[in-house]
Amino acid sequence: MKTTRLLALAALTLAAPAAAQVKLNGAGATFPSIIYQDWMLSYNKTHPDVQLNYQSIGSGGGIRQFSDGTVDFGGSDAPMSDSAIAAIQGNVLHIPTVLGAIVIAYNLPGVSQQLKFTPDVIADIFLGKVTKWNDARLASVNPGTSLPATDIVVVHRSDGSGTSFGFTDYLSKVSPEWRSKVGKGTSVNWRVGLGGKGNEGVAATVNQTPGGIGYIELAYATSNKVLFGQVRNSSGKFVTPSLESVTAALAGVLKTLPPTTDFRISITNPDGADAYPIATMTWLLVHKTYADIAKAKALVQFIWWAETDGQSRANELGYAALPKQLRPWIESRLKSITVDGKPVWTTAAR
Repeated sequence: MKTTRLLALAALTLAAPAAAQVKLNGAGATFPSIIYQDWMLSYNKTHPDVQLNYQSIGSGGGIRQFSDGTVDFGGSDAPMSDSAIAAIQGNVLHIPTVLGAIVIAYNLPGVSQQLKFTPDVIADIFLGKVTKWNDARLASVNPGTSLPATDIVVVHRSDGSGTSFGFTDYLSKVSPEWRSKVGKGTSVNWRVGLGGKGNEGVAATVNQTPGGIGYIELAYATSNKVLFGQVRNSSGKFVTPSLESVTAALAGVLKTLPPTTDFRISITNPDGADAYPIATMTWLLVHKTYADIAKAKALVQFIWWAETDGQSRANELGYAALPKQLRPWIESRLKSITVDGKPVWTTAAR
């Protein structure tokens, strides 16, 4: 009799449907891909009912796929334009995740010292006006360094990129010529140079090209052992890109940032003696309204975990964590996400 009951119980157990796994797909910026992949693996270990996938395709691709509805969330280092937001009837929230530095990476055999770059020289290098490494203006801010007469080989992004947006946003602030001739954007009409896909592509091309110079995110520079320089900031100080100098860049902006901001803010070329001038934040793009309650709840819970527990992984992976003072603002945005007019925020998300 006992055996019969056990067999019946086993049959019921096998017949019971397994808990459905919620699958969330995202795509976009390469800049935060390192930490996003880490977050998703860590989160899945404690939340096996949620499968997260993120494709590193560039900010332009992320905005496009998010807007087309082919992914549940996007990733971008460039905020969506007013026209792009209007095209999806305003159904988007920009949720900041981490901060990073865009570094001036270079490959100059025989030179081991960390080079210094001024804003005007950086702009003229990427405009194709400074073409040799021993240019007088480069030499003047690097005394004691024997710069070779090697040709400068510019490397830039070939894909639509938030890293490009941050870099060209900075150049547009410090160089009137750049602003008028090239401007800022995820994709621009580069005057010179080779193209590389993604931060990883630019890092690899610079590493393989003697005389190469490019712009990449700090985490990629350090993980690929690419040399990068100091940049003179708006206070006239040469600053090394670091987590501390990136945090200092945001600190100056936060002083005047209202809590009602939609977070589409620029932190390049900020005030502050210790601020690194080519700093950026990156965003997750999420909808204000979703149709699928299970997906919406899972996404909100994952994002809140990333904004709290997940931030502890930022520094180790080469990113600057968001200041805790932003958390109430981020929480209010997540609480505004709805399905059928009802908020999806639950106590489990806290």
